[in-house]
Amino acid sequence: MRYQFCQYVTIVDMNEEILSEVLFDHGDYDSNALTIGSSVVIYQLGLRQFDVVYDKREGKTARNKVVDIELDLIKKPSVTRVFLEPVRLIVGQHDIGEVE
Repeated sequence: MRYQFCQYVTIVDMNEEILSEVLFDHGDYDSNALTIGSSVVIYQLGLRQFDVVYDKREGKTARNKVVDIELDLIKKPSVTRVFLEPVRLIVGQHDIGEVE
């Protein structure tokens, strides 16, 4: 089955004030049936200025739980979106610079 993986990301400053909230799209993947509570291993997320990006440096993987599965029957063909647990990124602490 084809799934679209998404994750809500809250970007905050050092004082924990919310600067923005974004829905990060991890992309579409084929997988066996998923359930809420399943775990997914992906690259850790980081910031490049105020853009949410993958932190692909060695050892920067994260294990995230599936918190919701949404089946959109209005779109043709139907779309199944998988939502991973939300994360909070702090400007200054989660910046990865220009490393690719």
